[in-house]
Amino acid sequence: MVLSICPQHSKRFLRALTKEKLLEAKHSGPRLCIDLSMSHHMSKKELSRLAGQIRRLYGSNKKADRPFWICLTGFTTDSPIYEECLRMNDGFSSYLLDITEEDCFSLFPLETLVYLTPDSEHALEDVDLNKVYILGGLVDESIQKKVTFQKAREYCVKTARLPIQEYMVRNHNGKNYHSEILAINQVFDILSTYLETHNWPEALKKGVSSGKGYILRNSVE
Repeated sequence: MVLSICPQHSKRFLRALTKEKLLEAKHSGPRLCIDLSMSHHMSKKELSRLAGQIRRLYGSNKKADRPFWICLTGFTTDSPIYEECLRMNDGFSSYLLDITEEDCFSLFPLETLVYLTPDSEHALEDVDLNKVYILGGLVDESIQKKVTFQKAREYCVKTARLPIQEYMVRNHNGKNYHSEILAINQVFDILSTYLETHNWPEALKKGVSSGKGYILRNSVE
């Protein structure tokens, strides 16, 4: 969209345009929940990292031609993660998103939910505007996979993983390190790029950094 880069448009106009696009997403999709109900398990350092990821995710979303409507669920105003978001993120209290203490599982019909977790057997094939995608607000890799997958199973909610295995291969590295667990802002960048391009390789390249030990299949000599 050319509008977002034309210098003659005032900041006020661009802010209004961004707001309009975000509110449109609230009514017609796509929608994304960040499940913050597990943040009480986290250390101060982890909470700071998560608050930073939320800031980056929101910043990317504002710039997107087709933004998601974002809902922070399980998010109480007296929680350490809320305090951390206020401390680290300028203007957090005026972010255009929904904040609720309710759990994502009680906010939406269960059949519309898709919990994105690396443990799922099902690769995400498309981004459906009628679905609500959930990201677990956790930064501890050792528990992230198990906790989010178990939670989705508990509520009989569909799960999906990013199609990393389908479009990428392990790249040999000195540490022999390979991980499909990404920060929430990296997952978001993949979803957002896919929504714009409908091209998984391009989307995965955007969010899966080389440090994760994976490269696109077609980049293998």
